Amino acid sequence: MHTERPNLLYIHSDQHDPYVTGCYGDQLVQTPNLDKLAAEGIVFENTYCPSPICVPSRMSMLSGRYPYENGVWTNSHILDSGIPTFAHAMGAAGYDPVLIGRMHALGHDQLHGYTERLVGDHGPNHPGGRGVDHGELSGTAGPARVSLQKSGPGQSAYQVHDEDVTAAAVDYLNRLGVQKRAGLLDTAFSISVGFMLPHQPFVTRHEDYLLYEGQMTMPQNPKPFSDELHPYFRWWREKCGIIEVSNDEILRARTAYWALVTRMDIMIGQILTALRENELDQNTIILYSSDHGEQVGEHGLWWKQTFYEHSVKVPAILSWRGNLPEGVRCDQVISSLDLNATMLDALGAPPLPNSRGRSVLPLFHNEDTKWEGIGFSEYCTDEGCYHRMVRYEDWKLNYYHGQPTQLFNLKEDPNELRDRSDDPACKDILMALTEKVLEGWDPDEITMQMEAKRADTRVLGQWARNTQPPDQYRWNLLPEMDFLD
Repeated sequence: MHTERPNLLYIHSDQHDPYVTGCYGDQLVQTPNLDKLAAEGIVFENTYCPSPICVPSRMSMLSGRYPYENGVWTNSHILDSGIPTFAHAMGAAGYDPVLIGRMHALGHDQLHGYTERLVGDHGPNHPGGRGVDHGELSGTAGPARVSLQKSGPGQSAYQVHDEDVTAAAVDYLNRLGVQKRAGLLDTAFSISVGFMLPHQPFVTRHEDYLLYEGQMTMPQNPKPFSDELHPYFRWWREKCGIIEVSNDEILRARTAYWALVTRMDIMIGQILTALRENELDQNTIILYSSDHGEQVGEHGLWWKQTFYEHSVKVPAILSWRGNLPEGVRCDQVISSLDLNATMLDALGAPPLPNSRGRSVLPLFHNEDTKWEGIGFSEYCTDEGCYHRMVRYEDWKLNYYHGQPTQLFNLKEDPNELRDRSDDPACKDILMALTEKVLEGWDPDEITMQMEAKRADTRVLGQWARNTQPPDQYRWNLLPEMDFLD
């Protein structure tokens, strides 16, 4: 057991379906670096994101609070700078937390407790700021059919961004190595690395695409469009143009996605190699996770924005050699917010006072630790969606305000093919989980709060469009970076 203060390397990707990882059972994808990290640590089988969309999930992960508690429900909402974050807590413990790459926060505060930031986000810092031009791939970064139509070999600017992030992270570790060899490194470090991949566009360089071309499989559980679909999914598929998707589009998009995961794994490997070669891996906590998953065609769906497992579940791999067991798989139900609390606990940092996170470290240090297997996720939009999910032990309940509830037993039905909400035998569990999902979460109150935020955002957006404030941290995405071969 190490006694000196540990280091932290926290790697956070964007839109990584855990089931497209070797250590989570995918036999096709090549992820040797994540698989090696898994062999050296703990793989969490059931980790749920606080929201299946980027900004709300990320701001919850930073703050330790669910969206209804920190007021960030959409990608246009700004996290209050008065809310202390994971980075603030590390700073309070004496660390100088460094962020390299993606955070996806809006507003003047582009640090939220980090003391240094290298390589910013590709989008504007402010609502209404100068947007992004994806050139030939315009429209492919959002939830729209064009992302499936314009898929295949080429280049995504997001991969270029992540190559810059990787280079900066490797350089930072190399400079720490120089300081260590000179006897000048006298404090522990905290580095957070934010990737864009494997977020769509479903476009990747030809060399990576060739790894999977001709080998890609169709989704295991496609769902034809019909009147029997849940009303939310009927509306969503109509809105996004995915009522029917051709086999060619499906295979091209999936091939590219698997390739993007492999490319991300290669970059993670470069960072881990730099950590090891500079002898900085001793007493270093390494955590890999993502903000949400990706449907990749399962249930006839793409992107995220759902509570199905491929969208709402995230990979979580934790390694701390000499302090945590190696090669362990943990099937306890946890939340991404628990990962926040775990890192702070391991670093000896003060817990965030209003965090919902619980450290998982006692699970591996005390066999008698009792753990409530529970995780929540919520998805609220300006288009009138007020959804919340609870995963409780073997059960998952998806609550859609004003629409039918879904209930699944994931032990018996891991692919979520049998909705049990109308099953008389499930009446008691349906009632109990409905009470849990609505406890402290009032969709009518959220409706009013979001209406007020829309009014605020209109003014903020108009201000940014007229004044064109400079972006403090902005990676310069150029339209020529995006193309199809």
